[in-house]
Amino acid sequence: MTDPTPYNPLDKKNLGASVAEALLGRKPKALDGLHSFDGAGLYAIYYHGESPVYERLSQANGSGELVAPIYVGKAIPKGARKGGVGVAGSTSKALFSRLSEHADSIRATPSLTLNHFSCRFLVVDDIWIPLGESLLIAKFTPIWNTLIDGFGNHDPGRGRYEGMRPRWDVLHPGRAWAEKCQPRKETAEQIAREVQGYLEQAEPPKSTHFLVEQTRAQYKVKPGLA
Repeated sequence: MTDPTPYNPLDKKNLGASVAEALLGRKPKALDGLHSFDGAGLYAIYYHGESPVYERLSQANGSGELVAPIYVGKAIPKGARKGGVGVAGSTSKALFSRLSEHADSIRATPSLTLNHFSCRFLVVDDIWIPLGESLLIAKFTPIWNTLIDGFGNHDPGRGRYEGMRPRWDVLHPGRAWAEKCQPRKETAEQIAREVQGYLEQAEPPKSTHFLVEQTRAQYKVKPGLA
C-alpha cells in the first residue's frame, strides 16, 4: 500500500487551485453591461441560451447554478508580457477590456445573443494568472478553448490575413476581420455537428467548485488528530 502524500498548501498546484476556487466562488454577472473596473485576472464565460448547438451546455447551466463554462481566459497588463510582472496591475483595466472584447465578438454574430451569456471574474496578482487559467482549462475543457478555436483571437492586422479563418468564426460568422482571412474547407454545419457530438459524450461538471473534498485516507493524519 502506497503511503499517502502529505498535503502541502504551498505546493504550486495547490496555490493555483485556491485561485481557481476563488474565481468559481464569485457571483455570476451578465456579460452584457458590465461596468468598468480596474485590475487584471481570470474569468469564465457561461452560455445558457437556446442554440441547439450548445443545448447540453444550456441544460448543465439551466438549474440556477452555472457549472459548465464555454470559455475560460486571462487578462494581464501589457507590461507583464515583457517581464514586468506586477507592474501597474491594479490600475490596468485589462480584465474589463478583455471581457468587453468578448462581448463585442458575440454582438458581431447573428448566431448568438449576448444576454444568453454570463461570466465570473476575479482580479488577482499577475503572478497567479497563468497557473489559474491552465488549471481551470484542464478541469473544465471549455469547448471554445479546445474544440472551437479562435474566440479569443484579435484582428491580425493588414497583410496578415493569409491565415485560415478561425473555426469559431466559421460557426459564428460576423467579425469583419475574420471575413478577410482565408476560408476553411469545413462548413458551419459540419462544425456544429462536431460540437453537438462532443457535448453529447462529455460529462458535465457536477459542481461549480474547483476543489473536491479529499477523503481522509489520502493525507497523513497525525495520531490523536483523526
